[in-house]
Amino acid sequence: MIRDVIKAAQTESMKARDSARTQAIRLIQAAIKNRDIELRTSDAATDDDATVREVLQKMAKQRRESIEMFETGGRQELADIEKGELAVIESFLPQQMDDDAARAAIAAIVAETGASSVKDMGRVMAAVKARHAAEMDMSRASALVKAALAG
Repeated sequence: MIRDVIKAAQTESMKARDSARTQAIRLIQAAIKNRDIELRTSDAATDDDATVREVLQKMAKQRRESIEMFETGGRQELADIEKGELAVIESFLPQQMDDDAARAAIAAIVAETGASSVKDMGRVMAAVKARHAAEMDMSRASALVKAALAG
């Protein structure tokens, strides 16, 4: 389970006295705990690793957006801190598909669903998310699906 890997990584980083990594892991654990609390009230039972991956992907997206804003605002020292946190977060996520593999997977789903125009984007995105949510960033996938359906 991803939770166990994160907990072990926290212990290792504390023993190595790597305060930046320890802090980033503590942020991850806090976000996961918050998500667990949110899920207590819902009836839907979810896969634990899927929930943790979802939290990690959301955190990674937030860090990427923050890095972009800090760099355009001329705050490189804050962007560097966010980059360090992003590296720690991404170390717990599964390997992401490269663009060629993502295009191939999307082309297969487009052919399989019989989608022919941008009107079918919702159906294609649902299939992409169901099959490749762990290894593909959905915002990037959305752009690739739109390009595949437009061209």
